[in-house]
Amino acid sequence: MKYLFVLLAALSWGQETKPTETKPADAAAADPVVLTVGSEKITKSQFEQIIATVPPQQRAQMATPTGRKQLAENIADLLTLAREARARKLDQGFRVQIQIDQILAQGVYQQLGESTPLDDAALHAYYDQHKQEYEQVKAHHILIRFKGSQVPLKPNQKDLSDEEALAKAKEIREKVLAGGDFKKLAETESDDAGTAPHGGDLGAFGKGRMVPQFEQAAFAAEPGKITEPVKSPFGYHLIVVDSRGTKTFAEAKPEMEQKMKPEMAKKGLEDLKKKTTIVFDETYFGK
Repeated sequence: MKYLFVLLAALSWGQETKPTETKPADAAAADPVVLTVGSEKITKSQFEQIIATVPPQQRAQMATPTGRKQLAENIADLLTLAREARARKLDQGFRVQIQIDQILAQGVYQQLGESTPLDDAALHAYYDQHKQEYEQVKAHHILIRFKGSQVPLKPNQKDLSDEEALAKAKEIREKVLAGGDFKKLAETESDDAGTAPHGGDLGAFGKGRMVPQFEQAAFAAEPGKITEPVKSPFGYHLIVVDSRGTKTFAEAKPEMEQKMKPEMAKKGLEDLKKKTTIVFDETYFGK
């Protein structure tokens, strides 16, 4: 209930048209009122805005009239309680005002991040400063699990000890060095069920995608050469890096825009603070 109350409050403050405003007849016909609680009216489009903000797992339940009706009943309960709270003047209390301010502040902070324009010059500067973050490698691997690994045992597979798994990984590595086909060995020997059928192909990945032990070894490996066994919580990995490179500016642009939104929001906040008189009582807070 608390989640839905916050959700409704956030939505109502973000609406350009208030629920109680009168709309022209043609607009009302296109967007009918689907729920009325006292003087509060929620239209079809507003109700669908609420559904759109519900977590995906719960949203699927609202694809049916029954699911939508259940949500509407919850909203009716909340609006009834909120109506009574205002009648009792609970909304005028300091604690409630602070909670309302928090919701409003979160909404504006998000808008500052999304509405602040990002020109290519700023994005290029960010790209140049963070280029190492967009390094990526293409690689194949063979995984040999050991007892306690996060990877499940295959049917009828022996649960190898750490020492046995390491010995097996070294044996496979020797086969590759002697001319064995890495991809075929991955198909038959790797315990990574997701990549084994594809010869151990991991595709391209950047930093932060793999466990630290694996990532460090992969980005340090010489392309085309098999690594020594690399231990991770999953087991022992044999890695062959196919290529190493850096995402182009165009490839990295969507990711950069997402990363820069918080920075833009912070900048927007600082600009707002410059226009606002803020005074701290030094006798209470100190200098």
